Amino acid sequence: MTDKNGATATGKNSQHEIHSIYNSPVFKSFMAGAISGTCSAILFQPLDLVKTRLQKSDNVGLGMFAAIRNVVRQEKITGLWNGLIPSLVRCVPGIGFHFASLHWLKSTFGSENPHPFESALIGASARTIAGILVLPVTVMKTRYESGDFHYSGLLQALRLTYRKEGFRGLYSGLGPTMLRDVPFSGIYYMFYSQLRTLTRDKQTFTAPYIHFTNGILASCLASLVTQPADVIKTYMQLNPQKYAKFSTVIIYIYTELGLVGFWRGIVPRTVRRTLMSAMSWTVYEEIMRACNIKT
Repeated sequence: MTDKNGATATGKNSQHEIHSIYNSPVFKSFMAGAISGTCSAILFQPLDLVKTRLQKSDNVGLGMFAAIRNVVRQEKITGLWNGLIPSLVRCVPGIGFHFASLHWLKSTFGSENPHPFESALIGASARTIAGILVLPVTVMKTRYESGDFHYSGLLQALRLTYRKEGFRGLYSGLGPTMLRDVPFSGIYYMFYSQLRTLTRDKQTFTAPYIHFTNGILASCLASLVTQPADVIKTYMQLNPQKYAKFSTVIIYIYTELGLVGFWRGIVPRTVRRTLMSAMSWTVYEEIMRACNIKT
């Protein structure tokens, strides 16, 4: 039996453990990432939807603004936010996990002044962890945005996909998703870290302006490198039965659309990833600075 004092002590220990978790830098990193992910997902969802529509379209000449007009004409202005719920479910914990993993990896294995290769490795590792955790929601998000799948809700979409396609369907496009996101995050964090080191002592502008500018520059470079993998990922997630292998998708895109096919949706994706990454990192850096935690 546990006496009154023992029970009280146990309760206090539990409260202390919970308090310690909530005040840990890793948890605060997760919350800062989740907040930045919420803001970014809501603001930039239309760009992601347009990018998906461009990539699945057979009309090579279709541009970003024409795609936006088509969506608004057929689905009204709210149609630009199709896929917002899975996007939030993906981005809020996804970006939270990414920043938490990034902070843990850097504080555990990183050095004070990391080499560019070290930054790239830490960024890539953090994205691998987050990407695998939220991939099923990423698949549902892509299908929502395509306009070809009409689900009544995210849970129904997950259930139907699992029932018809199993885990393979929920994790369709895992290879190209990792091929897109892991290099993107590695390259992004490498550039961002180096730019932050160069601008750390600059007092000409406020810190948020510097973070935002660094994020834009790093994201532009990373987006250009990883665009072909994003196109391949979209095809595999929309039709995993037809496009089950990398080679099948690559041959199809090249045969039907030529080399330009691998760059479909580059403009909305680059704009979205650039602004989203810049905003996420700016919000994250400011929240962590307010918590007096070094990033």
